[in-house]
Amino acid sequence: MSERLEIKAALTVDDAGTITGIAWPFGSPDRVGDVIEKGAFASPEVLPMLFAHDQAQVIGVWDQIEETPDGLTVKGRLLVDDVERAREVRAMIRTKAVSGLSIGFRTKTAKPRQRGRTITALDLHEISVVAVPSHPGAQITSVKAADGTAEHKEPKLENEELEMKNDPVISPEDLKALKADIATIKAKLNRPTAANNNHPAAHNDNDLEKKAFADYLRTGEIDKKALTVGADELVGYILAPEETSSEFIRNLVEFSPIRGLVDVKPATSHTIVLPKRLSVTNAKWKGEAVASEASEPTFGEMEIAVKELTTHVDLSNWLIEDATADVIGEVNLALSEDFGAKESKAFVNGGTDPAEPQGFMSEGAVANSLNGHATNLSADALIKLMYSLPAIYRNRGTWAMNGTTLAVIRTLKDGAGNYLWQPSYQAGQPETILGRPVVELVDMPDVSANAFPIIFGDFKSGYRIYDRIALGVKPNPYLLATEGKVRFHARRRVGAGVIRPDVFRKLKMATA
Repeated sequence: MSERLEIKAALTVDDAGTITGIAWPFGSPDRVGDVIEKGAFASPEVLPMLFAHDQAQVIGVWDQIEETPDGLTVKGRLLVDDVERAREVRAMIRTKAVSGLSIGFRTKTAKPRQRGRTITALDLHEISVVAVPSHPGAQITSVKAADGTAEHKEPKLENEELEMKNDPVISPEDLKALKADIATIKAKLNRPTAANNNHPAAHNDNDLEKKAFADYLRTGEIDKKALTVGADELVGYILAPEETSSEFIRNLVEFSPIRGLVDVKPATSHTIVLPKRLSVTNAKWKGEAVASEASEPTFGEMEIAVKELTTHVDLSNWLIEDATADVIGEVNLALSEDFGAKESKAFVNGGTDPAEPQGFMSEGAVANSLNGHATNLSADALIKLMYSLPAIYRNRGTWAMNGTTLAVIRTLKDGAGNYLWQPSYQAGQPETILGRPVVELVDMPDVSANAFPIIFGDFKSGYRIYDRIALGVKPNPYLLATEGKVRFHARRRVGAGVIRPDVFRKLKMATA
C-alpha cells in the first residue's frame, strides 16, 4: 500500500521576507476532525517553504521549528531577493489574500476518533503558505516592516468554525426534513465497524473512491457519491479514482517509454487542429531611402485524430470475491501492460492502419541519412546524421533504437578509437551515444537492408500525444458467468502525430 502525503494547515511576513506563524495548534481538531498531539512531530531542522503544496513553487525555507504550548511554531525566510513568486506571496500575505499555513506529512501512528483521528507520531516533510488551512487556528501571526520596528499582528484564531447560514427561501418543512436526514447520516457514521467488514473505515475522499471502485469491480453497481461517472459518450462506463488513474499513467510510461520523451497534452475533442507555418518572412538588406519589400508568410493547418484503444481482462469470481483492494492492482497492471505495449507500437510504427495513431517512423516528411552500407552500421554515418540537425534541436536530441541495434552500436568506435556509446555513471541518468541520451524501443526495426533502425531528434518538440479519455472500466458479469468469470472491458482514447518533422533524422541502411 503506497504512503500518502497528508496536507494539514498561522502566518506573518516583513519586507525582508521574515515569516512567522503557527503551523498546527494543539488541543483542537481540524476541519475533518483530526487532532495532532504535542510530541508527534518529527522533522529535520530545516524544511522547504512551498506555496499551496506545489513542489514547483519553492518560495523560502523554514529554519526554526519548535513545539510550544500553543502549537507547532515556525519561523522562516521568503526568498524575496531571488524568487519572483516569493515577492508575490509576500504581497498576498500583507493584503490578507492568504493568511494560513498547512503542513505536509506522513502519518506513523494514529488511532481513530468518533470523527477523524488522533495522530501521535508523524514525519513532517514541508510547510506551505495557503489561502485556506485545514486547521482554522493555523494562521500567520506577524508581518514586520522594512526597518524591523513595526510588527503587524494578526488575531489569533482558536477553534474557529466555518459559518453556516440557511437559504432564506427554504421552507420550515424542508428544513425539518433536512435536519432529519442529517440526524440519520450521523447515526450511520457513529455505528461501529462490523468485525467481518472487508472494507476498513475510509477517512478521506481518496479512500472512499478506492472502496467504491473496488465494490464496482465486484458487483457492477456504481456508487455515484464517490466515483466519477463518465459523460454521455461514456454510457455505462466509469472513470477510475484519481489515485488509481495516476498509478495507471505511471505504469503506462514504464511500458510505453515514448510518453517520457514527447509532449503529452489533454484533448477536448475527437480532432486536434494545429496551426502550421508554411513559409517564413524574407528580410533583405537595403540602402538609404530605399523602400523595403513586403514579406507574406503563409500558414496552414494540420490535424491529429484521436483514436480509441480497447481491451478486456477476465478475472475469476473467487479472486474478485475474496480480494480487497488488490483487485484494483490486478486490473490496473494487466491494463497497463496491454495498453502500454499497443500504444508504444503505434507511436513508433502506427499509421498504416487508419485506426492507429500516426507513428514517427512512418511519417514520410521525416528526412533520412544514408548509412553507406546495407547491413553494417557506420560510426561516421551516425556522426553525420547527428550533425545534420540544427544545433538547437541537436542539443536536445535523443537516440531511439531497439536492443539489437544498441548492442551493435556499443562496439562502434570513432576515428580516435573512442566508443560512441558511453555508460551512465550516475543514478537516474541515461546512457549516451555521442553525448546524447539513448532510449531503447522494442518496436524499432532491426538492422537490415533498406531498413530505418535508428532515429535521432528532439522528441519533445517534434512529436505530440493527446489524451482524450482516461481509463474507463466496465464489468460484464454475465458473458462468462457459466465459467465463473467476470470480464472487465477497458478503453482509452488517445491521438498522436509528428508536428515537426524537421527536428528528426532517420538512418537508412543503404548506399543510395
